[in-house]
Amino acid sequence: MSCYHEPAKLEEWPDADYDFGVSLKITGASIRQTQLKTRMPFKYGIATMTEVPMVFVRVETEVDGRPSWGISSDLLPPKWFTKVPEYPLEQEIADMLRVIHRALAHAIGVEAPTAFAAWQGIYGQQEAWGKAENIPPLLAHFGTSLVERALIESVCRATGQPFGQALRNGTLGFEPSAIHPTLAKRSAAELLPQKPLAKVLARHTVGLADPLSASGIPADELLSDSLPQSLDQCIRTYGLRHFKIKINGNLNADHERLRSVAVTIGQNAPSDYAFSLDGNEQFKSVDDFRNHWASLSADAELTCFFEHLLFIEQPLHRDIALKDSVGDGFGDWPDRPPIIIDESDATIKSLPVALGLGYAGTSHKNCKGIFKGAANACLLNARREAGQAAVMSGEDLCNVGPVAVIQDLAVMSALGIESVERNGHHYMAGLSQFPKATQQQVIAAHAGLYRTSDQGWPTLDIHDGQIHLLSVNQQPFGTGFELDLSPFDEIGLTAV
Repeated sequence: MSCYHEPAKLEEWPDADYDFGVSLKITGASIRQTQLKTRMPFKYGIATMTEVPMVFVRVETEVDGRPSWGISSDLLPPKWFTKVPEYPLEQEIADMLRVIHRALAHAIGVEAPTAFAAWQGIYGQQEAWGKAENIPPLLAHFGTSLVERALIESVCRATGQPFGQALRNGTLGFEPSAIHPTLAKRSAAELLPQKPLAKVLARHTVGLADPLSASGIPADELLSDSLPQSLDQCIRTYGLRHFKIKINGNLNADHERLRSVAVTIGQNAPSDYAFSLDGNEQFKSVDDFRNHWASLSADAELTCFFEHLLFIEQPLHRDIALKDSVGDGFGDWPDRPPIIIDESDATIKSLPVALGLGYAGTSHKNCKGIFKGAANACLLNARREAGQAAVMSGEDLCNVGPVAVIQDLAVMSALGIESVERNGHHYMAGLSQFPKATQQQVIAAHAGLYRTSDQGWPTLDIHDGQIHLLSVNQQPFGTGFELDLSPFDEIGLTAV
């Protein structure tokens, strides 16, 4: 079963002659931060999130000599960029802020013929610094990605173009072969979709501690914020058809949890439902995971359920996931399910290495880099043309409003990724924690993407398991408004 479906009716990007790029100068930057609380705990792997910082990065630029600006945003999720159980959460937050500061230090003052060229220079400097400081590349380039997102918005805003159009027609200067040399002489316009997706399927994450039925929620944990809480409520409210199910590597626990999830989905979702499994890096060898999978797939209660499997995400720990031994293990397992990397997709070289070992593809997350993700999509599309396995999924529960989720959906639309993990709003209660002015801006710019909840704040609008992207596709890099950052705490730029 494939995670690729016939696309819905699409809208054309406006026709445009090829643009050889617009020049970019980065003149200033600032960082703001706010603290968010989850409406319910989210357990993933070795961490359970109940509150988390969100950062906003604003970059001032000159685009072809004209002043412009761009804003990016993301949560600072503990135990994802580095999964070290004993490492203090406070230090992890400090480390994430440190890489953002360093990326901005590399960016300010940069002058380049295109946004892509600016990104290449910043990426190279951040890579060298991270290596010298012994910072894992996945973490180091989180900083790069926030700068990159803001730069892209500044160019799209200055030129009045949606992201997909600017990516395809050369405005951003994107060259797939500069990242993957095997794509020499092939352009983004040739390798990426000609039309943006009009909508995507919302793949709903089922956390390890999420309640599956309304009847199973203890009275003192019931929420009254007008949004569904349990899995069965979410399926019925949103019409969900795609799911992402986390496993923890404990065979008995995974059997029991999957049986319960399978029953809940089977009783409430349409018959054409599909799901991915997130292995959460729980396995230390291909044999370990193969044995685990063999036991799960042999479970008579799960046989029909597994017929709906899309792919398995990052079962192997990042320390061994791209080792040569994995290729040997996959070679001895020809009937394995599609397996993709996620946390191991840390550098521009990660996907070619993974494909060489036998992985089926990778995920896209804006926090791993937009130009890198676009190049990966080009590489996978070229493989698909050649009849080879090629899976690119949309992931990242940490993409929540008011900025990150919109920019993320703009990229998913442009890359043609139709099944997207998208329920950060489920854990954050929409935009309820943001100022009223911000809420009003989002609703005004993105009717159809957001709706007003029964309690008066915006929440993502999902119907028939789908998210409509008309407003996203019409705005310069999605957002379409200037977010007032003054209510959030300013973090002074420091030398790191």
